[in-house]
Formats: sequence, structure tokens, C-alpha cells
Amino acid sequence: MNDEIPYVRVGINYYREIRRPSIAGETLATLVKWSRDTIVHDHKKSYLLKVPKYLGFCCIPNHTDYQKVIGDFYNTYSQIGYLPTSEELTLSDLMQRCSLSLTFVRHIFGSQFELGLDYLKVLFLFPTQTLPIVCLVSKERSTGKSTFLKWLKEIFGLNMTYIKGDSFASQFNSDWASMLLVAIDEVFFDKKEITERLKYLSTTNKDKLEQKGKDREEIDFFAKFILCSNNEDNFIQIDEEEIRFWILKISSIKEENTNFLNGLIQEIPYFLRLLMDRPFLRQNSSRMWFKKEDLKTTALKRLLWKNNNRLEAKLIELFFELFEQTDEQAVSVIPQDVFQMVNRLHKSGFCSINDIRKVLKDVWKIEPQKNSLTYVRYTVDHAGGFYSGSAIGRYFSINRSFILEKFDELMR
Repeated sequence: MNDEIPYVRVGINYYREIRRPSIAGETLATLVKWSRDTIVHDHKKSYLLKVPKYLGFCCIPNHTDYQKVIGDFYNTYSQIGYLPTSEELTLSDLMQRCSLSLTFVRHIFGSQFELGLDYLKVLFLFPTQTLPIVCLVSKERSTGKSTFLKWLKEIFGLNMTYIKGDSFASQFNSDWASMLLVAIDEVFFDKKEITERLKYLSTTNKDKLEQKGKDREEIDFFAKFILCSNNEDNFIQIDEEEIRFWILKISSIKEENTNFLNGLIQEIPYFLRLLMDRPFLRQNSSRMWFKKEDLKTTALKRLLWKNNNRLEAKLIELFFELFEQTDEQAVSVIPQDVFQMVNRLHKSGFCSINDIRKVLKDVWKIEPQKNSLTYVRYTVDHAGGFYSGSAIGRYFSINRSFILEKFDELMR
């Protein structure tokens, strides 16, 4: 856009590029609709002849050879605010110039550090390439998840956005459908249909743009999703064979540095140049670039186990709490007892008595007493505590050592 003429006409509508101040003290260029009458009022009618005219909008991402105008179309994809440094530096020199950034990438991706650099390189050089859904999870505080999103926002600017989980579930998607990166914080998707939509969007190259009061429009779709959650175990429902999610458990940062993000921002030109010059560890190996083995992290395995063994996990946690609150080395239960305790601690309808019996007999290989006998029966009160009484039944005996071993496996 000509700096002297901040207007464009696209189709039959006029727009103006305005620069909106941000909290950081910068200005963000935004294209907003502007009336023809206002332009005439401000500049006279003859001024309209100077306004550039285009047939329509397009959205073509490119970070190394950006073009605002492509043919007779106005590109809505935004130019990023930083370019790779043009200094003549060796790879070793570049690594020194962006050492803070490399340390941070290692913190986020852990043992998959090199693959993490590959992911960022693909984002920068091949923005239309399909990539896995990155999920950053941790129960701990001060992990750097939010800082990672802010850093990516600085790199990719207006081509990245944040949305809430409920916004993703909405049918209207005009605020994020044309983005490179869509970050969803504090994720908890408990409905299978939301997961299915996310999976579809992560691999499709077309989608329908939906705005209130307007007809649906088919667009090119190249967005990549980054999910963040404090819930490591069930923030999303996925199947055993799922290979589209790259789940990373993030540890806490031991020493807090209030200027950490500013340090990362200052290194961006050197980091982008490093991404360009550094060779790939993993060349394009699948439609989502990486091998499926690359995505099978410990965090993914844990989530899958929790997803597909939800009842067993709840029973392990239930009995662990029972043993923690009592001095018992073994407890006796019948499936009806366990059913009542589970429903007291979780929503009703979570499982059936027969489901519990299957876990006790078929999964844990515990056999009930052959005859009905008197046993100590535990029940959960309204405060989540356990109290005992006497009952008669063909009970199952569960040992403390067995549950502690199962709990250790669950927490790994």
C-alpha cells in the first residue's frame, strides 16, 4: 500500500490501513472498512482516482518473499515484523547470538529439541505445510507455556491469534480461519465431536469461512494449532491409534526472569536466520512432516492410557485415597460398594456395576469370595472422606501394595 494513499478499493468496497497502538508501545497495521463518502469528504472526489483497485482478496502466506499484491488481488496475509539478519555469520556464530532462544526451545521440546527446531523451521519456510497439533501440558506453574505463545506471536505477528475453547466450538470462524497459528489456552475438550473437528482442520487444505450475517465462503486453510492445558490426563479425547497430536509435558522454570521474553524478542532476527541455515534433522516424512514415531511421547502414551482406561484410572485413584486415609493393608469391597463411591466422587452415570466387576475380575485378576461373608464396608461421605461399617457379601480383597504399584505406574 502506498504510504501517501492509505486506502484501497477491493471489489466494490473501500478500506483504509490504520495503525493501532499496542500496550507494548508499537503500532499494528490493520485494514478496516471505510466509506466512499468519508474519503470524498476528507480528500475530494478526484482523490478516488488515485486509490489502488483490486478484484478481490487472497491469502497467500510467505515469510521470505512477501508480496502485498498478487496479480489483481490484495493479500490479507500480513508481513511479519522481523526478517532474518543479513549479517554474514557462521552457524556457530548464529547459535551464540540466539543462545537464549535455543535454550528455550530445548526447555519446551526437551529430548526432541532438534525436532522442535524442525517444526519452527517448517512454520517459517513452508507455512502451508501440514503439521501436527502441538499440545503443551503441565500441572506445574511457571512452565513457560504462555511465554512460548507470546514469542511465536512476536515472530509471526498478525498471522497468529489466541482463541478460547468455546470459540473453537462455535460455528463462526472468521477471526481465525485465515491464520497461520491458532493458540488455544486452558484447553478442556470433553466432547468427541470437537476432537474430530480439530483433527479434520489439522489436515485439510480447504475450509468454509463463516461470518455472522454472510454466506459461507470456501477458503484455503493452512492453520496450525497449539493447545495449552494444565490438565495432563484428559484435556482432550483421542483414540489409541491417533498420530496427529504432538503432546509435550513441560517442566517448571526454576529461576524466573522478568526480562526473558524481551531477550527472546531481541534474538528473533538471528534465530530466523539460524532456522534458514540449519539443515533439517527430519525431512518431510509424512503428510504431517514428521514420522509417527516422533509423536509418540510419554505424555501422549499417558493421555491415551487415561482416555482408554478411564474407569481403571479412577478406581486406582479411589483406592489410593482410601489407603492414604486409613491404616488398612487390605480392603474388602463388592462392585456395588465401589459403584456408590465412584458416583459420589464423580458424576453419576460414569460407569456401571458390571464395568467395575470387569476391571476387578478381568483386568486386575481378583476373584471374589466363594460364599457371602461379613466384611468391613467403606463408603464415601459428602466431604470426600471414608467411613466404615459392617456388611455381608461375596467381596473382593484388594491389597495396599497392589494399589501402590498401580498408582506408581499411573503417575509415570
